[in-house]
Amino acid sequence: MPVLSEILSSIKTHGSVYFCDKLEPPWKMVEKSGYSATFHYIRRGKCWVQYLDQNILLEPGDLVFIGQGDDHVLSSSKTGEINTDYDGETHILCGYFSFRDPIPSPLDEAMPPILVLQSDEIIQLPWLKTTLEHLSSEYDSQTPGAMVVVNKLTEIVLVELIRFHINNLGSHNFIAALFDKQIGRALKLIHERPEVSWTLASLASEVAMSRAVFARRFKEMVGQPMFQYLTSVRMRIASDLLRNSQKSVADIAEAVGYISDMAFGKVFKDQFGSTPVSWRKKYLAALKENGT
Repeated sequence: MPVLSEILSSIKTHGSVYFCDKLEPPWKMVEKSGYSATFHYIRRGKCWVQYLDQNILLEPGDLVFIGQGDDHVLSSSKTGEINTDYDGETHILCGYFSFRDPIPSPLDEAMPPILVLQSDEIIQLPWLKTTLEHLSSEYDSQTPGAMVVVNKLTEIVLVELIRFHINNLGSHNFIAALFDKQIGRALKLIHERPEVSWTLASLASEVAMSRAVFARRFKEMVGQPMFQYLTSVRMRIASDLLRNSQKSVADIAEAVGYISDMAFGKVFKDQFGSTPVSWRKKYLAALKENGT
């Protein structure tokens, strides 16, 4: 699925592990992370997760993904109960993801606020299971360079979780759009050739639909009008080029389909709140300040 691959590869995120240790009951961890998303993997023992009005029991090999960084509580016993039927230690791995791209991806709406994978499901995903075990081992080792590996493996965990959820979410409009013969083809064209001056009429013609039917169906399936989606794709590419290339603003404008850097600058400022030049300067200054 080329469009899905492009979206996954375009996700700008930083991820890492912030806790991996053994806990003796009774224990409780109040998670007010402030991150874009977090996950908790139970290596050994048991853990209760209180999320909103839910109480979820996690056992060895289970994982929970909190997709919107909401507050939650991890503990050795169920909320409101003092005793627990498990008195052994729990070994838990906790990680986070911070999304750097200010333009949300359509996958943001596709991902749930909470996702629980039980051990038997993870066993069916050997790449995810291996990554989680490798992640735990690297974090425990504390050898030179271990945190670089930890960060990269954490980002892989995010992609694997997204892929798992998508494979089990065929009814979601955007996911269905990727597999739709005509709308999926239109999405592919937008992602492969964002520099083209696409119109509703030209895209509709490419996928053998009338302009009106195409416009209505695209909005229904993708969740936003075609021009809005096209703009978000262009701005995501532009922000990446501003961050990671030496291209001039004029060259970037041309690369994403704008005939003038002034027109590009206006749209960019509407999206990001500052001009491309100012935005790039702020980004580079932040990198320098953080020593990266």
